[in-house]
Amino acid sequence: MSASFDVARVREDFPILRRRLAGDLPLVYLDSANTSQKPRQVVDAIDAHYLAHNANVARAMHQLGAEASEAFELGRTKVAEFIGAPRREEVIFTKNASEALNLVARVLGDAGTVGAGDEIVISQMEHHSNIVPWQLLAERSGATLRWYGVTPEGRLDLEDDPITERTKVVSVTWVSNMLGTINPVADVIARAKEVGALVVVDASQAAPHFAMSLGSLGADFVAFTGHKMVGPTGIGVLWGRYDLLASLPPFLGGGEMIETVSMEGSTFAAPPHRFEAGTPPIAQSVGLGAAVDYLSALGMENIAAHEQAITAYALGRMAEVDGLTVVGPKEAVERGGAISFTLDGVHPHDVAQLLDSRGVAVRAGHHCAKPAHACFGVQSTTRASFYLYTTEAEVDALIDALWHTKKYFGA
Repeated sequence: MSASFDVARVREDFPILRRRLAGDLPLVYLDSANTSQKPRQVVDAIDAHYLAHNANVARAMHQLGAEASEAFELGRTKVAEFIGAPRREEVIFTKNASEALNLVARVLGDAGTVGAGDEIVISQMEHHSNIVPWQLLAERSGATLRWYGVTPEGRLDLEDDPITERTKVVSVTWVSNMLGTINPVADVIARAKEVGALVVVDASQAAPHFAMSLGSLGADFVAFTGHKMVGPTGIGVLWGRYDLLASLPPFLGGGEMIETVSMEGSTFAAPPHRFEAGTPPIAQSVGLGAAVDYLSALGMENIAAHEQAITAYALGRMAEVDGLTVVGPKEAVERGGAISFTLDGVHPHDVAQLLDSRGVAVRAGHHCAKPAHACFGVQSTTRASFYLYTTEAEVDALIDALWHTKKYFGA
């Protein structure tokens, strides 16, 4: 990890991390896979936009409208550069990653890309946002849904290959939000391309944590969300190959996605605007642009190195807790910073509640990944997740709270 990455200095940019909770307990925020905290720079950028430049975009001819339009499109340019997109027009703004994935599933079906007798391939470790849209497409089109399994170690089971000559779409997560697994997406993409299938990648847990170069990845679509990468809520990103986007029908109809409209019919704008009906997330684009600037200034390689180190430390400390079982990879190799676990004799929700009483914020439940939990024979888990501002002292606070929880329940 670069010596220039000073976690204590980074934490100064996040005022909420100085928050005191009930009982004057310090906040220990270990729920960043759910949503990240926001640095002052992002909040200030959104605040400045609303206070000095607020207007609608692409339609107002006055000075404020021009300023807002320029700021909105600058956000798109920053995101395109951040993810290594060949063209800024390949970046479509949605309200979140779920909408981005639904957009792809809907327009591929409307375009006739997937039909009766075809197959769609996903995996058992997907977030529900990368399962349900494909189930719905299969129902609408008559296609068959197939999937990769998960190994007992929490890895994608590439040996049991579900891709066939009938596969039209393969959609997989880059990093599992429940298991923390970093998947070999390059291998999956290469296999899919052998049969001419389109590839969709859910990068919601990847974009915040390590550098991406989508122009060379080989995928056809990549989706992620702003609020997990120190950006605002209310904005997601769908990247797609421009030639493919230009061949697809719109997702929603309305203002600004048209070329011309008459009572007899309509023609549609070129990407990305074809897929951005109505007033877009303007201030959110400004905020996401500021988030991208913030992450780029820190260096994605530094962020990734810090997270690997803190995850390795956490896995080592959690191994000290009797009765704690990590669900997913147990070593910080090809692994992100989300660690789901069970504690013998204590329900995951009770674990989370007791941790909260000690100021430690984690998530409990199925994490929108019920099939992944089913693979391991559990209904739910507790999940601690780390990010660029997590410290070893916070991991120690988690471990102390877990021992307290065991004592409280006599586990």
